[in-house]
Order: sequence, then C-alpha cells, then structure tokens
Amino acid sequence: MLAGSERRGMTDTPDLVVLRTGVHGMPVADYAEQLRERLSDRRVVHARTPSEERELVTEAPVATGRTVDDDVLAAAEELELFACSWAGTDHLPTARFEERGIAVTNAAGVHGPNVAEHVLGAMLTFSAGLLEGRRRQGRNEWRHYRTRELQGSTVTVVGLGAIGGAVLARLEGFGVDTVGVRYTPGKGGPADEVVGFHTPGFEEALARTDYLVLACPLTDTTRGLVGWPELETLPHDAVLVNVARGPVVETDALVRALREDRVGGAALDVTDPEPLPADHPLWDLENVLVTPHNAGHTPYYYERLADIVAENVRRLEGGEDLENRVV
Repeated sequence: MLAGSERRGMTDTPDLVVLRTGVHGMPVADYAEQLRERLSDRRVVHARTPSEERELVTEAPVATGRTVDDDVLAAAEELELFACSWAGTDHLPTARFEERGIAVTNAAGVHGPNVAEHVLGAMLTFSAGLLEGRRRQGRNEWRHYRTRELQGSTVTVVGLGAIGGAVLARLEGFGVDTVGVRYTPGKGGPADEVVGFHTPGFEEALARTDYLVLACPLTDTTRGLVGWPELETLPHDAVLVNVARGPVVETDALVRALREDRVGGAALDVTDPEPLPADHPLWDLENVLVTPHNAGHTPYYYERLADIVAENVRRLEGGEDLENRVV
C-alpha cells in the first residue's frame, strides 16, 4: 500500500471507500465523517449508490461497510483491507477475500458497553418481574406479584470476548456467581470459573445456572449449542438471554421448553429465523422478551468503529498487524 504522503498527490484515488450499507439504521454519512476527522490527511469517500461503489473501489486499498456485493468485490482490484462494520462476519464471502489475499477486520469491541447494558437490563427485567408488572398496568390492575433477586444467582456467560467480558465486569457489583464458557478454558477469564464448550463442566454449569447469557460468535461449535438437552438441564426458572446469533439456539426446542415451563423465560435480541415472522409463537409467549436485534445500537457506534478502522489504515500502511483481524 502506498503511504499517505504518496497517495495525497493522486487526488482522484481514494484511500478509503465507505460503502452504502450502514448499521442499526444510522446514516452512513455520519460514519464517513467520523473517519474523515481521524484521517484528515487521507481521502475518505462515501459511495452512495451501487454504481459509485463499483467505480470508487476500483483503485482503493481500503473499503468499509457492513457487507459487500459480489460485483463490488470483483471491481476492487487494489483492495488490501475490508473493514467490516459489523462484529459478525459469517455473512461475508470470507473464502473469496482469503483467496485474493485481502485482509478482513470486524467491529469487535464496539458493542461492549451497550450490549452489556442490554443484557443486564434483560436480567433485571426478569428478576424484578417487570414483564408481569407491565401486563398488570395494561389491565389497570393493582395487584401484587412475586419477584426474585439477581443477587445470589449464578450467571453463565457463553463467550468471553469483548461483549462477554463487559457483561461480567458489570455483574461484579451484583453479588452473583459467574461461569464463563470459552474455546480454551485453560486461558481462564474474568468469571469465577471457566469451562469449555461441549464438556461435562459445561453441562454441570447449566444445571445450576439461573441466567444463561449467549454472547458468542456463530461457528460450527456454537451452532445449535443450546438445544433440548441443554434446556432440559437448566433449572425450571432459568432465563436465557441471547445477544449472540439466533442459530446458537434451536428455536423449536426453545419454544417447547417455554411452553412446557422447562425454563422460566427468554430475552431474545436475535432469533432464528430473523426477522422473526409475525405469526411466530415466540411473539405471544408471556415469558419471552423479544427485541429486533437492537442491543448493538448505540449513539457512539460509529465513533468507536472509526477509531478501530483509522488505526488499521495506519497499521496497513506501516506493515503492522491489524486490530480485529479475522481473515
């Protein structure tokens, strides 16, 4: 990649192209502006149409966006880095990037504070019985109901990346026991104990888990991780909180477990299928809280993402290792 000082003379050649697909309904132009502030000595351009995307990426060394169309990728002859603006990259043609020697980074770390707050809010909603309170409010009904406390419970967090770590950090003041689940449990982590996937330790942890938080990427290991055997192992009043990906949970098994009171409830920010069809039974179950993949929304999303991408532009020019590299 040409250094920034060399490329500044090539006024028609962008250093970085911001593709048109944004995240969480936020204007992509705001993301482009954040990048311009951090890369004031580079040419950052925002492609607003499919034609502009194909034209602008032709000579650009870096492109960023939530996804990339096949024809845009084919036109990107000089591309060295695709900076995905989403934490998950399972929707990307990673094999094609790898074949062409194009590095791919993600937005890991951007979501930590806001998704962790969403998870805490979901757990407190169930522990305080706020769903039942809202139902009684809707009926103008002043009648007490039973609640529980988060304190003294066991919270198992599956995935100890930026989000899982942020969840555990925020749980420190709640007086709970924590279990972390990761691929390499020998590395330990910020939980009271750490176990591996698909191990007796994982099964034992499920059997005493009051809140099961899924904050892991979707991989061959985690797809269908929580099915009927796992749901049946949980205590009857356990609550599932999924901010990972819908297919980490077997939906039919979850619906059955909820209907049969095998588990106490579920807070689902992601579902399988997604979007959740209007006639899906999960909508109508009183012990389910559904949000439309909204936990990742934060007004600081583009600021945090631009910090990562701008740093990686500099690292790419200097031949250094990239942050958040996945390919």
